[in-house]
Amino acid sequence: MPDLTPTAHVTATPPAPAAGALAHFEALLAYETDCWDVHEDLTTGTAEFVLLDVRSVEAFAAGHVPGAVSLPHRRINERNLAPWPADTVFVVYCAGPHCNGADKAAVALARLGRPVKKMIGGVTGWLDEGFTLEASA
Repeated sequence: MPDLTPTAHVTATPPAPAAGALAHFEALLAYETDCWDVHEDLTTGTAEFVLLDVRSVEAFAAGHVPGAVSLPHRRINERNLAPWPADTVFVVYCAGPHCNGADKAAVALARLGRPVKKMIGGVTGWLDEGFTLEASA
């Protein structure tokens, strides 16, 4: 006779020990930030980063996070980063969780030795938080 006892899906794989979870989540925060924190820093004037919209120029023009700079991920190179000092922190975003453009941009920046974080959620997350986009003229 088959065992009909319900299986707990979440705990079928036990959680990591607390020390491992701490190391993982602390490391994750070194790589990622969220839309709310970016918005807060931009609106309070405490931003210590350059926000890069790494989508296409057309997508940027249609609507982007206020204060963002357009630099499509395929155009990230030393020449295009020259305006910023080597220790400038970059925060990158793309369309949203269904897009890996921000990951590609983060790889490109890291390969060039630049400090980088990804804004999780991208444009989708920004709008989900109730924040607005601005269009380019």
